[in-house]
Amino acid sequence: MASYNERVGERLRSIRRQREFSLQDVQSLSEGEFKAAVLGAYERGERSLSVPRLHRLAGYYGVPVIQLLPPEPGAVTADQSGNKVTIDLSRLDQLDGPVGEILERFLASIQVERQDFNGKVLTVRADDLLLLSRLIGDGDTFSERLDEVRVANRP
Repeated sequence: MASYNERVGERLRSIRRQREFSLQDVQSLSEGEFKAAVLGAYERGERSLSVPRLHRLAGYYGVPVIQLLPPEPGAVTADQSGNKVTIDLSRLDQLDGPVGEILERFLASIQVERQDFNGKVLTVRADDLLLLSRLIGDGDTFSERLDEVRVANRP
């Protein structure tokens, strides 16, 4: 089993790559605060990262600090409310127009955050979709578009 430093390092590398930053990019972005060699050592789990430095690195990556930390093994992270919607990802190509594009981007961002690119379905909280519908401001159209790719409500 990987040490905690190694798991943190894997998470740091994953986020950096998702942001499409090289080690040198981070060094430039941080104006030399994070040297490429030191950041590489953090990512390999060879060095520990202090909380203040972790906080500043999160700022450069534009993510909450918690995103840079790996989940604890066995930690409960699932939505316990049971209010979920399952989306058939193979049907996303049927969506068109601005509402479809927004829904596709939203689901893609969830896949990136979860690092889940292999699934045929994606389960999301119904409350998140409700919020997205309100932000779009076109609830009827959004509901129709969602029904095109919905597999089922999960009670």
